[in-house]
Amino acid sequence: MSTTATLDQGVAPPGGRVVSFRRRLRAGDEVAYLITLIAAGTIFLITALVFYEVFSQSALSRHKFGWSFLITSVWDPVAGTFGALPFIYGTVVTSILGLLVAVPEGIGSAIFLSEMAPPRLSNACTFLIELLAAVPSVIYGLLGIFILVPILERHVVPPLKSAFGWLPIFQGPFYGVSLFSAGIVLSIMIVPFIVSVSREVLLAVPRDQREASLALGASQWQTTWRVVVPNASSGIVGSIFLALARALGETMAVTMVIGNTPQIKASLLAPGDSIASVIANQFTEATGDLYLSALIELGLVLFGVTFVLNGLARILIIATSRKGAHS
Repeated sequence: MSTTATLDQGVAPPGGRVVSFRRRLRAGDEVAYLITLIAAGTIFLITALVFYEVFSQSALSRHKFGWSFLITSVWDPVAGTFGALPFIYGTVVTSILGLLVAVPEGIGSAIFLSEMAPPRLSNACTFLIELLAAVPSVIYGLLGIFILVPILERHVVPPLKSAFGWLPIFQGPFYGVSLFSAGIVLSIMIVPFIVSVSREVLLAVPRDQREASLALGASQWQTTWRVVVPNASSGIVGSIFLALARALGETMAVTMVIGNTPQIKASLLAPGDSIASVIANQFTEATGDLYLSALIELGLVLFGVTFVLNGLARILIIATSRKGAHS
């Protein structure tokens, strides 16, 4: 009678929720939910642990130098004076130079492979591009030293100096290893990322939009430039910032061709240094606690710069997507 009364009143029996949970558990819903929740939470946990570890280990340097660490140029381990400005400068300059060369090349190649190239040629080139993206960075560094630097020294820098030598960025002697060489090596490394992602984004644009543009009398290039590229602009911007993130954190290839000199000069032909390369070069040599803390703080700076740029990229992609949705 009590059970019947409970059911009549619309109240589940005491074991009803347990039975329901067991059914969902057998169906796999609860297991899948827990596994995916743990996987997603792990990402936040790892990011938080990385930030906490870098932040805590750099406490000695942060307390001694404060914000002046970011704006001073002296890096003297013997005197215990450390400033990150030359490395921030080298990282930003080489990354921007790499983007200036890689973005037109990458987007142009992606447009050709997705819109104009025959399918066989497009598939073959795409395979080669993905292969280049998987090449270790140290290989690019060796190619930069033995192939790229001699080419720049003999065939690229002299014409640039003769034509634009009045500009501060192309003044001074060129010894091979330089900010310019590092930027060109970075451009070669990040082009495959831009091409691969941009090509997939362009191919994802619905075909009926192309057909509608062609039916209205537009040429293939007009359709590509005015219809396909605007619809894929958010993904293209995302590929550019993905390449920028790769350029900012690149270590071995840049270390081998940048010159590893902590100085700030207007000329791209002068040697320099980057955050990643100085950490790789000097971390094993850091004997004192302050020296080690200063190097870890450089890692914190790089982490912050990457975080800010990725955030700006996300905002830009969202803004571009909304603009495309309202257009």
